[in-house]
Amino acid sequence: MSAFGRRSGVGGGGGRPSFGVARPMHGPGRTEPDHAEQFPPIESIPLPGAGMAAAPEPDLANSSIAVDAMQRLADRQASSGDAAQSRTEGFESSIHRIKEQVLPRLLERVDPEAAATLSKDELAEEFRPIIGEVLAELKLTLNRREQFALEKVLVDELLGLGPLEELLSDPAVSDIMVNGPEQTFVERKGKLELANIQFRDEEHLFQIAQRICNSVGRRVDQTTPLADARLKDGSRVNVIVPPLSLRGTAISIRKFSAKPITLDMMAGFGSMSQKMATALKVAGACRFNIVISGGTGSGKTTMLNALSKMIDPGERVLTIEDAAELRLQQPHWLPLETRPPNLEGVGEITIRDLVKNALRMRPDRIILGEIRGSECFDLLAAMNTGHDGSMATLHSNSPRECLARMENMVMMSDIKVPKEAISRQIADSVDLIVQVKRLRDGSRRVTNITEVIGMEGPVIVTQELFKFEYLDESADGKIIGEYRSMGLRPYTLDKAKQFGFDQALLEACL
Repeated sequence: MSAFGRRSGVGGGGGRPSFGVARPMHGPGRTEPDHAEQFPPIESIPLPGAGMAAAPEPDLANSSIAVDAMQRLADRQASSGDAAQSRTEGFESSIHRIKEQVLPRLLERVDPEAAATLSKDELAEEFRPIIGEVLAELKLTLNRREQFALEKVLVDELLGLGPLEELLSDPAVSDIMVNGPEQTFVERKGKLELANIQFRDEEHLFQIAQRICNSVGRRVDQTTPLADARLKDGSRVNVIVPPLSLRGTAISIRKFSAKPITLDMMAGFGSMSQKMATALKVAGACRFNIVISGGTGSGKTTMLNALSKMIDPGERVLTIEDAAELRLQQPHWLPLETRPPNLEGVGEITIRDLVKNALRMRPDRIILGEIRGSECFDLLAAMNTGHDGSMATLHSNSPRECLARMENMVMMSDIKVPKEAISRQIADSVDLIVQVKRLRDGSRRVTNITEVIGMEGPVIVTQELFKFEYLDESADGKIIGEYRSMGLRPYTLDKAKQFGFDQALLEACL
């Protein structure tokens, strides 16, 4: 059972958490052996030279931890469940109030079609004298800082994404979650917090959602209330609008770092050990077939991008995704994207259609953003027919569950293949499973690197090369653990030997 969700106790050898003190039961005629001091009896033990027995001391450490845990549970239960509302305050609030007065008069003086052809900087230059005229009409006097802030807000409103622009430009924000016009949450360093932005009303928020979808040829309205899209920087966007969303338009944006993250950087962050980074570098360079497994927001796409840095620049790479978000650095890289059905319900192009077509495009590697259905069978076939080095991500909580999910996805399709044949196909195709997790302290870590060896009867056999072991928790809530190598000889050593990396892989795993 995973201990990620538990606070450690006191004691325990080797930094392991203690889950209480075991006490043996004594029957008549039983004597306690000499080595039983680790299980002290309930009866008091007389001290040497003392005339009477000493009273047993209460286990203060364990009792204080129990009291602390119960207090935290009581605090959690008593915490308010009222919905938080985002509020703009101070300087930003005053600028937004002025914007509401200036914007209608500004739109009367501006040709929207001409404005759409200008860049943000050019539009700001054109707006400056017009904004001055409107402010004079309204008898408002602003200082230089307020004028610049007002220009930026107005340009963001007309050409950008309105209040979202401020959050998109903040490098500390990794996720933006808009729950209707009055509530927006952001994720900073793995923790959710309320953002100090607010939309004018539901119509304002819906217009911004439409602007995001229209920019990539998608549409969102009451007939198609769900949409996946992307921003210019590659950030992934999901939009859901009423009547499916009861609080109004909901926008979820997963931002990606402007600077590509490498395996060495992830090791520096503490997401993996240096030996694990070396093993993954070898796996990427030696064309291992890799499946990256993890939960939502655990860092699967980031890991896939980091692994893709090890691909030989001379290889032809095809990426297939629902909403293109992978950012490969190779010169010979062709991204493909699915297409939803049109208003008549026809014209849909699925991931499976693209995988089949990709096989005719002479790829060296095929990379799938995520497998979630029958395309799993086509990817396995590609891995097994000359497209070594293919990679994919999928949602699961452990390497063993990852294999079971792949079996289920193939069986859910219209392909009539016996389960044993599916398992054998997976065992023959997949070389490595990389399990990533987002822990409760907000950190993202590689918790397992597991090899797929083959079949033993009807069961797929695996061996674990590395694992992250939970040890303790610091005073500020940070999880402390260590990355351990299992000391096993990699089964994929022969494949690494063909590329001259067998010694490096062996040293990293032992």
